[in-house]
Amino acid sequence: MNFEELQNIVAGGEGEQVEFKTSTGQRTSAAKTVCAMLNGLGGFVVFGVTDKREIVGQQVVAKTLEDIAAELRRIEPPAFPDIETISLKKDMSAIVLTVHGGSGVPYAFNGRVYLRYGPTTIVMPRDEYERRLVEQLHATRRWENEPVADGVSIKDLDVEEIQITLDNAIRLGRLEATDRRDTASILHGLELIREGKLLNAAIALYGKGNQLKTLYPQMGVRLARFRGKNRLSDFADNRQYWGHAFALLRRAESFLMDHVPIAGRVVPGKMIREDQPWYPPRATREALANALCHRDYIIPGGAVAVAMYDDHLEITNPGALHFGITPEKLTKPHESKPWNPIIANVFYRAGIIERWGSGTLNIIDWCTENGNPIPAWQEQAGSVYVTFLPAALPATQRGAEQVTPEVTPEVTPEVRLLMAMTGEMTRQELQKNLGLKDDEHFRRTYLLKAIEGGLIEMTIPDKPRSSKQRYRLTKKGRKMLKGREK
Repeated sequence: MNFEELQNIVAGGEGEQVEFKTSTGQRTSAAKTVCAMLNGLGGFVVFGVTDKREIVGQQVVAKTLEDIAAELRRIEPPAFPDIETISLKKDMSAIVLTVHGGSGVPYAFNGRVYLRYGPTTIVMPRDEYERRLVEQLHATRRWENEPVADGVSIKDLDVEEIQITLDNAIRLGRLEATDRRDTASILHGLELIREGKLLNAAIALYGKGNQLKTLYPQMGVRLARFRGKNRLSDFADNRQYWGHAFALLRRAESFLMDHVPIAGRVVPGKMIREDQPWYPPRATREALANALCHRDYIIPGGAVAVAMYDDHLEITNPGALHFGITPEKLTKPHESKPWNPIIANVFYRAGIIERWGSGTLNIIDWCTENGNPIPAWQEQAGSVYVTFLPAALPATQRGAEQVTPEVTPEVTPEVRLLMAMTGEMTRQELQKNLGLKDDEHFRRTYLLKAIEGGLIEMTIPDKPRSSKQRYRLTKKGRKMLKGREK
């Protein structure tokens, strides 16, 4: 790195990937920041720069660099940032540590794990640390690739469903035609048997029988139609089913067929009435398949859930988004990183889903074609939600008879924030009520949008960073919330 490159870094100021230290007297604090950057996307720690972005430098001798190296050796597992000195005037130099992050391995300094939060280094929250450990072990150890419980065998599987999967996979060109159609051979081909042992993924995909219900209670789906706009309303229909993934997908699709309204209109010149469902079946099917593939099966009481309200539809799966995937990334081209790759691979071969992270993009396209707003994805209370809003039909045409379902205001992130508010609340209380873990995502997607929209306001507007800051509904926010409750 040369002096001009250093100037460019300093001109950008401190942030998630840049930190300044006046001198190596702050090397312990700097080492914590290096640890945090290792746990993030990397960055630069620069000695010899003030908080006001003044490049002052310091005298550098052999012991100066030895002291920095000794401090960095307290990071575990061992890490080796690049250390460079950049000569300034009057025997002064700046020292730049270039940190390469993004490995996914949790790093600790002196036994504590750190994380960058904007320009600040903080101790990594416990749930974030545990999530990273789980992701680190994901390639080799996860629920789906563990052997089945004692006493469970191929006899406990739905043989007919296995044969259907093979037929569909061959028809779609996703498996080569074979003469070996016995169940064990098919399971080997689908990678559901490893080293002679049946895997949990086989049970999730094809398990049936009363014996399995007590061993695998999480293989369920909950389906509900509420008479209202939230879960405080009474049930119009409430069902729960246990079974393998293919059966649950069919159960959920059938439930939606029973309850999704279809608006219709008679168009001049056409003999057949045009029907338009509130929610496009292809989009909801894809969302259900994604939920079954990406859910966390290790949670005994977990289940995929479908909740239909008067003004929106929610499909939920237990678990979290992993590997850096965020709700925002799901609406753009992204890598396909299923939490249960074996289950997802079988769904792909059977023609249920597509690869390459196209599922959420297809959902968006199908909703747009049907006249629905773009669905919203979010993490809340340890689950991933996708919320669909009803389709808006074209304007009534002359001579056309049209039935339009009532559509209430969108369940946008800022509306969800309003629904989570009870009086004056801190940022932390609001974020906790929404079940959101990512501070920056909450600030950008929920808090700022609600403030900019005039829906909420600060109790101390002249001191936005005050520790006593609270947020409350504005008159506009109360009016919107009241309008949704009608």
